[in-house]
Amino acid sequence: MQKKGKTVTKRKKILILHGPNLNMLGKREKTVYGKTTLEKINNELKILAKKLNVELKINQSNIEGELVNIIQKASKDRTNGILINPAAYTHTSVAIRDALLAVKLPVVEIHLSNIYKREEFRHKSLTASVAIGQITGFGKDSYLLGLEALVKNC
Repeated sequence: MQKKGKTVTKRKKILILHGPNLNMLGKREKTVYGKTTLEKINNELKILAKKLNVELKINQSNIEGELVNIIQKASKDRTNGILINPAAYTHTSVAIRDALLAVKLPVVEIHLSNIYKREEFRHKSLTASVAIGQITGFGKDSYLLGLEALVKNC
């Protein structure tokens, strides 16, 4: 896009999607998820987004259908990529998996804890197969690493 002799680069739009119970970060299972709140994670993501020159849209829901609706809306909003922590829905939600597949956007799946070092039922991710990558086990840094990787790959 050109504007009066200058090239204007359109900023990428990234959807950050937090799944169920992540609104309880800092209060629940601190030995697993740490002491950092979701608000602090979102603030760090915003700081990084500014450095990366990307626009963020951040949502959290405990309701599967709401997450599906937000994912579907992303393709209409000219979103360039989705960074998602599906939380417990990682292991159970065919609906979220199918919504991610349907929108045909680059997706990076992240987890605060290493899901492969936890209970057996957490070892299976239904959403990982539709993501370009998965980052797991680095606490809040999983989000930051995921955002950087997504921006480079969308």
